Amino acid sequence: MTTPPPMRHAHPYHMHEAILGQPDAISRMLAEERHSIGALADIARNVEQIHIVGIGTSWHASLVGEYLLTTVGNREDARAWNSFEFCSHPPALSESDLVIVMSHRGTKMYSAQALEHARQAGAATAIVTGVGSAANTDLADAVVRTTISDPSSAFTISHTGAMTALSMLAAELGDSPEGTILKNELSRLPDLVSGALKSEDSIKNWATATADIQRHYFTGWGPNTSTAYEVSLKMKEANYSTTEGLQLEQYLHGPFVSTDEGCQVTFVAPPTTGKDRVVDLMGAAKEVGARTAAIVQAGDETRSLLVDTAISVPAVSELLSPIVYLVPLQLYTYWLALELDHNPDTFRLDDPRHMSAKAHYQL
Repeated sequence: MTTPPPMRHAHPYHMHEAILGQPDAISRMLAEERHSIGALADIARNVEQIHIVGIGTSWHASLVGEYLLTTVGNREDARAWNSFEFCSHPPALSESDLVIVMSHRGTKMYSAQALEHARQAGAATAIVTGVGSAANTDLADAVVRTTISDPSSAFTISHTGAMTALSMLAAELGDSPEGTILKNELSRLPDLVSGALKSEDSIKNWATATADIQRHYFTGWGPNTSTAYEVSLKMKEANYSTTEGLQLEQYLHGPFVSTDEGCQVTFVAPPTTGKDRVVDLMGAAKEVGARTAAIVQAGDETRSLLVDTAISVPAVSELLSPIVYLVPLQLYTYWLALELDHNPDTFRLDDPRHMSAKAHYQL
């Protein structure tokens, strides 16, 4: 297990370096994890149901994995689980099941319990975890290594690694036209993420302009529902903002009522099925006085012109959009933390009250 790096007290914090390190981390995985992905795929082909289990950011990766395995990997049986729910109300498991546990550092209590439960039930097991993690890999039939352990408590590089691993698995299992698209795009993924990182200067300006926002809503649909969940979590972890991540249509059915001039609504808006519905919500949010922003594909003037701030990313299919479209939101989370004078690496444990609160729970 790696030793945590020393705390930093000014930019660049560890979170920033982790975000910028994502293209190289993806390149390593594509080059060096093909064998481990192939071994996991061989197991998956011989089971009847696949369970992808994680907590926090790892649950968000599990949601993306479910989408990819059901749409590309020919596995309509795949299901994402929150690891607490998996342990509290476990499914009936047998040797016909595969349980894939997503765990960045291998230390989360309920993810470890999920792996142990699956093993005891006779299911095939796998773990997708970081390089040098504390995960008990002796309990796993297959192990996929993602990235270095995140040096920041706001996980970024390891989340991208987890989604990359699940994308590689879906591509290995898929034999459809979508599978071919995914394989081709995976080879370009480091460059796609590098392209998304080029928006950093614009994102810094966006963070400066919105430091006084009281509440943030992030919305997405399809696999980018997970993106909305993830950026909302990162905002809470890194800059302590009041945020909520929502599926696009779900935002309209209730939460929209609390939208006003104190809010910013950020739309994760690739040009996929749903692109017309997001136009409706962009107009509605502006009408009630909210500030609006969107992550859009380069050249998408239709949606760019409807919001106060538009951040463009390279063209990518919906399959890998959760990785590419998340990058600007990771950067926004980081630079807003600096605007609000917070250290994004600490999980707020530099606050004595939050340090004392840890006596009441174990992660």
